[in-house]
Amino acid sequence: MSNLDRQAVPTVCGGRGFVVAEPVRELLSPRRVQLGESTEVRRLLPNLGRRMVGAWAFVDHYGPDDIADEPGMQVPPHPHMGLQTVSWLHEGEVLHRDSTGSLQTIRPRELGLMTSGRAISHSEESPRPHARFLHGAQLWVALPDAHRHVEPHFQHHAELPHVTAPGLTATVILGTLDGATSPGTTYTPLVGADLTLTAGADTRLPLDPDFEYAVLSMSGEAHVDGVPLLPGSMLYLGCGRTDLPLHAPSDAALMLLGGEPFEEELVMWWNFVGRTDEEIRQAREDWMTGSRFGDVKGYDGDRLDAPEVPAAQLKARGRVR
Repeated sequence: MSNLDRQAVPTVCGGRGFVVAEPVRELLSPRRVQLGESTEVRRLLPNLGRRMVGAWAFVDHYGPDDIADEPGMQVPPHPHMGLQTVSWLHEGEVLHRDSTGSLQTIRPRELGLMTSGRAISHSEESPRPHARFLHGAQLWVALPDAHRHVEPHFQHHAELPHVTAPGLTATVILGTLDGATSPGTTYTPLVGADLTLTAGADTRLPLDPDFEYAVLSMSGEAHVDGVPLLPGSMLYLGCGRTDLPLHAPSDAALMLLGGEPFEEELVMWWNFVGRTDEEIRQAREDWMTGSRFGDVKGYDGDRLDAPEVPAAQLKARGRVR
């Protein structure tokens, strides 16, 4: 999914300067962003008070939206570099196309993982015809310097491992949770998991104390470490936890995001993750002149133009509030 904000601003991310090295309960409120003509998303990362969680650098939550009489998601071809995109659905379908030739319909609880590496472009759209409801999350993972120029590629995994406990089923999207490992390729120590809780569930989820964590509420009512969490909100949990108490007064769905704090400083602007002002400006020029990012075949419409880069030099300064 693209960042379609036409007033795109640079985001400084990474570095350990503001990592909380102990358990905390920091509630993050979303910013509402219009995505195309028919989809509104709730943006949790980057947030005014929290830029990253491990290598997770971007989180949008959308729906559930009734799109029975609407076109649904329609995101034209757009570029990415220096990151991975994670498409995760609870309802509906999304048709993915990219410049490597990938064409894949992503369905609920299936992993769509695109590694942009040095450069890729892709589109996302609701198929025609499509299901009535659309509900999911779009996430980005920043690539470390050693791997940010890898060849672009796309992975689709319909079957993912699960961790179970009384009242809890956890689907491991990326990384490893309680000994279960996703087949999705990762480049830093991290974890992403979809948590389904049944009404009355009262359990504890094992965690890695070296990771920092956050939990995104997808639906229902859940208490995370005693904090009530409403759909579309995120709770940052800091580091130093060996487990996480979960309680569900009603059926609920959450996403657990975590990883080792991302040490490298980087600049994220529009749909690019880089390290310097020059890299970002060159990427924009390459996209606008039609070089480097390839072509998306089969999308019925024009590709996106990039917004103007701010006049001031873009600088990576690490984690800031």
